[in-house]
Amino acid sequence: MVSLDRFDTFKAVVEAGSLTAAADLLGQTRAVVSFNIKRLEAELGVTLLTRNTRRLALTEAGERFYLHCVNMLEAARLAIDQARSDHTELKGTLRITTTVEYALAKVVPALELFRALHPDLNVHLSTSSTHADLISERFDVALRLGRVLDSSHRAVQLSTFEILPVASPAFVARVPSVNSVQTLEQAPWLEHGRVGELSITEVSSGTVRPWQPNPAKAGIKADNSSVLRAFALTGQGVAILPDWLIEDDLQAGRLIHLLPGWQFTRQGVYALYPDTRHLPLKVRVFIDFMKAHA
Repeated sequence: MVSLDRFDTFKAVVEAGSLTAAADLLGQTRAVVSFNIKRLEAELGVTLLTRNTRRLALTEAGERFYLHCVNMLEAARLAIDQARSDHTELKGTLRITTTVEYALAKVVPALELFRALHPDLNVHLSTSSTHADLISERFDVALRLGRVLDSSHRAVQLSTFEILPVASPAFVARVPSVNSVQTLEQAPWLEHGRVGELSITEVSSGTVRPWQPNPAKAGIKADNSSVLRAFALTGQGVAILPDWLIEDDLQAGRLIHLLPGWQFTRQGVYALYPDTRHLPLKVRVFIDFMKAHA
């Protein structure tokens, strides 16, 4: 009988694109991965992959087998999850990816409680300013902020948060008064490379207008909110930052909330997971938990 472990190895090779990348994902040596692929082909009696010095390619048989392989692995994992569903403890490994600042502010404290409830579940948390590929990098769930643009995955909204225009007291003291949206748009500002178009709403009247900062005033651009916060603290411009990231800075007076009578478009926190037929129990339980802690 063909081992499901070899199915998993084959799936990893196809999705990673090479034996070496698959070995890294699986935590195995390249030789072990290559051996398992050869054994799988021998047991099936067909060639699944063609190999040369540069790349791997699926044969027609390999393409058909890959689709069946994915379905069978999903069914096997679902059977395991259902067998464990009568117990409160989860097992295995949950692989999560998110940004470093959100991990530090929200995910790490939440995981302390989550792992106390499920001590037999291992958690691998990866942080990056870029969006990981859930399929090729074998993540179970991604926690992403802002707007969800990737339609190839399922998404569940966990919560929303405000983003606030802030600057240091030293910056506010040396620039012309920021007392309107127009003056805010003309102020030197710190741009987040991953924030898209925004609108801004006057709280008292409900008036909505697009946010149109002067591109010439964007002296610094970064892809990380923590880095922009650091620039703002040193007085280098206005940054638009998540409320959960700068709460302590506002209370301590290290940063000042500019134009509190106006609000930017609220941002969402989303859990993304691969669009599979069955949602693994560990992912469903984690998502439900994060709805209460995001």
